[in-house]
Amino acid sequence: MAGALEGVRVVDFGQYIAGPLAAMFLADQGADVIRIDPPSGPSMTSPANATYNRGKRSIALDLHRAEDRALAARLIATADVVIENFRPGTMARFGLDAEAMTAATPRLIYCSLPGFASDDPRAQLPAWEGVVAAATGTYRPPRGSSGDTPGFTAIPVASTFAAILAGTSISAALFSRERDGRGQRIEVPLFDATFAAIGANGLTVHGAGSGGGRPDDFGGGNFQCADGRWIMVSLAKPRFQERFVRAAGLGDRFDVDRIGTDKTIRDALRGELASIFTTRSSDEWEHLGAEADLPLLKIRTPEEWMQSGHAQQSGSAVEIDDPALGPMTQPNSPLRLTKSGTLPSRPASELDADRAAILAELEAWRAPAYPTPPAARAAALDGIKVVDLSQVLAGPTGGRTLGELGADVVKVNPPDEEGAGIRFSLHRYHTDVNRAKRTMLLNLKQDGARDVMDRLLADADVVVHNFRPGVMERLGLGYDEVSRAHPGIVYVSVTAYGAGPWGGRPGYEGFGQASTGMAERQGGDGKPEGQPFAVNDYGTGLSSAFAALLALYHRERTGEGQQGMAALAFTGTILQSPFLHLYEGKQWTEPRGSSARGYGPLQSLYQAKDGWFYLGASEAQRNALAGVQGLAGIESLEGDACAEALAERFASDAVAAWCERLVAAGVGAHRLATVPELMNDPWVIEHGLSVTRPHDSGEVITTIGPSPRLSATPATVGRAASTPGADGEAILGELGLASEADRLVASGAFWREQLPID
Repeated sequence: MAGALEGVRVVDFGQYIAGPLAAMFLADQGADVIRIDPPSGPSMTSPANATYNRGKRSIALDLHRAEDRALAARLIATADVVIENFRPGTMARFGLDAEAMTAATPRLIYCSLPGFASDDPRAQLPAWEGVVAAATGTYRPPRGSSGDTPGFTAIPVASTFAAILAGTSISAALFSRERDGRGQRIEVPLFDATFAAIGANGLTVHGAGSGGGRPDDFGGGNFQCADGRWIMVSLAKPRFQERFVRAAGLGDRFDVDRIGTDKTIRDALRGELASIFTTRSSDEWEHLGAEADLPLLKIRTPEEWMQSGHAQQSGSAVEIDDPALGPMTQPNSPLRLTKSGTLPSRPASELDADRAAILAELEAWRAPAYPTPPAARAAALDGIKVVDLSQVLAGPTGGRTLGELGADVVKVNPPDEEGAGIRFSLHRYHTDVNRAKRTMLLNLKQDGARDVMDRLLADADVVVHNFRPGVMERLGLGYDEVSRAHPGIVYVSVTAYGAGPWGGRPGYEGFGQASTGMAERQGGDGKPEGQPFAVNDYGTGLSSAFAALLALYHRERTGEGQQGMAALAFTGTILQSPFLHLYEGKQWTEPRGSSARGYGPLQSLYQAKDGWFYLGASEAQRNALAGVQGLAGIESLEGDACAEALAERFASDAVAAWCERLVAAGVGAHRLATVPELMNDPWVIEHGLSVTRPHDSGEVITTIGPSPRLSATPATVGRAASTPGADGEAILGELGLASEADRLVASGAFWREQLPID
C-alpha cells in the first residue's frame, strides 16, 4: 500500500533522537526522507541509528562549506518538510533557518525541535536529554520512597514526546496546506513537549486539592509469584474483583455476590492479595487472567517483550535487515493506518550512499508553478468535526489534541459510575484531557441513543474511541458499520495492546509499561517500578491524533476514509527506542534500576550542598569541565573514579553556584525542578504551558496547555472542560433533536447532568 505521505519530500537535518525519530515517523508513512549528515556521520554513535534512519536516503554535507550549504538550500527548495533539532540560531548561522527558507519557498513546512524554545532564556543551554528531564520535573523521588533522592529514568521522554508532537504538527500543517496552499514554521521544544507527558500531574484545583478518585479505590498493583517473577493486576472495577475471586477459586473465602458492595470483603481480599499470588507461578496467573478476561499480566523484561509472539504479531516490533548490524528487530511506529499502511521496510542507508541519485534528481528538478493561495486559515482543523467516545486518558488526549488544532470535538461520556470524568477523578482527568471539547452524556445501550449517534456521525469527519475490540461492534458502531454509512470517516481506535494474541485483553497505563519491559527496566533487579508520568497513556493519545491527521491528509488527497490505531504497547515500545533492539551481539548495557543516576559520569544526577542537579557533558568537553573552578584534574579520571570524584566535589557548594560555573564553561547543567514549580513559573505561564481559568463548577483550575507552536495555524488551549453533560442540550438542538430531549431523558438514553461526585 502507498503510505499516507507518498509523494511528500522531507529533508532531515536531525541529530541524536528527537529530530531523526520525527523524520522516521514520516518515512514510515511513505515520505521520501533525505537524511543530511556531516561527512563524519551522525553525532550519536548508537545501534539506535539503524532505527531512526530506516527508510531514509543519505547524503553527507559539510554545512561549514559554502558549496555544501548552497546544495542544502537547493534540496530544501525541493522539499515539503524540513526537520532540524539544533539549538536556536544554529541553522541561521548557515543561512538555512526557518525564516529564510520559508520566505524562499512559501509552501515549505519547517519544523524545529530545539531543547529549549527560541525565546526561552535557556535557549543556548546544551539541552541533553537529562538536562531537559531535570528542567521538567521528570527526575523525582520514586513513588512510595522517603526523602528527596531523585529517581533516574533512561526513557527519553522529552525527545520521544517532541518527536510524536512534531509528526502530529507536521501532519496538521500538511493537511492545512492541502486546503490553502500555505506552508508554515513549527517549533516543538523538548522542554515544552514534556508538558504533554506531565498532563494531570500538573493539575491544581485551587482551594480544593487535586480532586480525588473514587472512595475505596481498589487499584491492585505488582505482586511477586511462586516463581519469583512479578505480575501486574488491576482490580479497580467490581466486575474485575468478582472475576478474580471466581477464577482463583476463592469463592469459599470471599462472597462474590457481595464483594462489589461490601467494603469489608474488599478490604479482606486486599489484605491477602500478596499471599494469594505466591500460590501460583507468573505464567499460571497470566493464563488465569486471560481466561477470566482480567487486566493481569506477567511483567516482562525488554528482551522478553521483543521476542514475544505478541510483539511480533501486533507489529510492535518489525524485522529489518540492517547493512551494518544484519537481521535486526526494531521498534515499529506507534500508529497504524489500514488503507495507507505503515512502511518500515527499508533499512537505513549507509552514509552518503544515495548521493548520486539525490544529486541527479536535484539537477532534473524544476519548481512547479503553484496558484496564489487563498486566505490563510485560523486553525489547521477548521471545519473538522470529531466525535470522541473515549474514556480516562489515552483516547481523550487524542481528541483534545485535535481540538487544540481547531476541530469541533463533541465528547460523549457514559452517565455511569465507571465513565471517566463523571464520578471517577472528575478533576484529575476530565479537566485535563477534555478541554477544547463540548460534552454530552449518552447511554449507548439505551433506545434512542443510537439516533443521537447517527446524527452526530452524519457530518463527522473523525471518530475516536478506546473500547476493547468487539465493544463498538456490539453497539452497532464498529468501523465496518460506521464506514458503510459514512465512507469518508476517519475512525481511530485506541487499545492496550493492538491486534494480535493479546488484542482483546483489558489494560491501562501500567500494563503498557509491564508488557514492554519498561517497569522491569525501571525497577532493575528488584520490584518493578513505574515511570514518573503516565507516558504510555499520553503518548498513545498523541499518536492517535497523529493517526487521525495522517488519515485526514490522505482523505483530502484521495477522498478515502480509513481506520487508524494506536496502542499503549506501541507507545511503550517506541519510548524505549534507544535500546529496544535485537541483533546478533546485542548487549543490554543501558542504565537501569532505581539506583541508577545517569548514563555515565558526565551524564548524571549529582547532589550538591543544597539539592540535586543534572550534569550533561560530552567526552569532548572533559578539558572544559576540568577548567571549571573546583574540578581540576577531572579530565584524567574515567568511570566510577570520575563519578566518585565529581560527587565529592559537587557536594562542596550549592546547586546554583555549580550550574552557573558549568553553563559558563559551555557544559549542560540544570537544577531539578518540580512540577508545581513549573506550573507556577512566569515564563511557563506566559507561553501558555500552564493555564489557570474558571471551571463551570465554580472552581479555578490550572492545567497544562498545548506544546507545539505553529506559525500560521497555532494550537490553542481551547475552552475549559465543561462539567460532563453541560453542553448536551445545545448539541441536541444542533442535531434537530431539541424537542426529543425529555423523551430521551425518560428512556435513560440522554442525561442532562452528571451524577453527583462523592
